Amino acid sequence: MVEIASDPDAILVPPDMGDRLRVLRDRLEGRLALVSGRALDDVERHLGRLDLARAGSHGLDRIHADGRPAGSIPAPLPDEVITKLRHFAQDHGLLFELKTHGGALHYRQRPEYEKQAQAFAADLADKHGLAVKRGKAVVELVRPGASKRGAVEAFMEQPPFVGAMPLFIGDDVTDEDGFAGAADFGGFGIAVGERPSERAQYRLDNVAAVHHWLEI
Repeated sequence: MVEIASDPDAILVPPDMGDRLRVLRDRLEGRLALVSGRALDDVERHLGRLDLARAGSHGLDRIHADGRPAGSIPAPLPDEVITKLRHFAQDHGLLFELKTHGGALHYRQRPEYEKQAQAFAADLADKHGLAVKRGKAVVELVRPGASKRGAVEAFMEQPPFVGAMPLFIGDDVTDEDGFAGAADFGGFGIAVGERPSERAQYRLDNVAAVHHWLEI
């Protein structure tokens, strides 16, 4: 929905994007869900209060349009893990992003540390029973079970999504799970940008093309 930025807080979100999404929700008779790797409180910080189905933290934290949780509320990462991630970022000049239910190491500005950051995160996850999510120049630790596929499944089992054909649009590695979830219910994925996708059936060139196709 927005262009990638060098810093998670540097994204440029159109001031009326929340209103545009609500119009799209009404056109789809409520069958619109926003699924993000960001925490839901971060999403609402950029978009304002959302009264549509949404899932944050890579699908782990899910809420129906009326505010009801769609599943259990996830726990934050242990303090020890957060401290180790923060120190690793400081020692290597990386950006550490603390999320409500996760912690991410961004190496977009220091790509030479990609393998080291991923290996560190994988080792930390193994020691603490956590899961690793990899994205564009970022590796993140989350609680087990975080999956955009799971978010699709949770929403598709409840009205107003029951019986609909889901279309999942995304531009990152973690969206592959969302594409698979859509296919499980007879739908399909739409990849955005140049990144190769193993599971999307269709592609849109960029964010502007997404807005145009959705007519928002």
